[in-house]
Amino acid sequence: MTQEKILKHFRETGALLEGHFILSSGLHSPKYLQCALALQKPQDAAKFGKAIAENFNDEQFDTVASPAIGGLIIGFAVAQALNIRFIWTERENGAMTLRRGFSVCETERILVVEDVITTGGSTRECIEALGRHGARVTNAASIIDRSNGRADVGIPRIALASLDIPSYKTVDCLMCAKGEIAVKPGSRVSK
Repeated sequence: MTQEKILKHFRETGALLEGHFILSSGLHSPKYLQCALALQKPQDAAKFGKAIAENFNDEQFDTVASPAIGGLIIGFAVAQALNIRFIWTERENGAMTLRRGFSVCETERILVVEDVITTGGSTRECIEALGRHGARVTNAASIIDRSNGRADVGIPRIALASLDIPSYKTVDCLMCAKGEIAVKPGSRVSK
């Protein structure tokens, strides 16, 4: 699956938005990737999940884990492609945690899968939450890397498409300076 095909799919499904957006990280950006729209058909989610899984042919994982809510669909699709268990972390009182009766053990090899990485914050929080329960997270993956490889999550990671989409702190945002209204289309209240 090429980067061009991925972006074409995002455009065709209305998942690549242009405007003035507040990202989950709190940063502002002229582009937003709404993966829920790109993954709303199960066959599309399965296609992206298989493409991520194929990057790990030489790796053995016991579990795929994703941060809720953005990573749930693609994480499940990757776990299905690898034929392994799927779990997720979620925020409770603002902190990422492992809930819903999920448990992990020290010998378990875990792949963390996210839809989009900008700063890597949600992925790092997921890795830390799993680590507090003794898990060994060895790799990470996403459909899109908005940082063009700059986001560091502390472990090796891959992305199906790597883009260089600018993001700005509010005080440095050119769109804010022009008086453009920022919208928050994502799933989490910004910091």
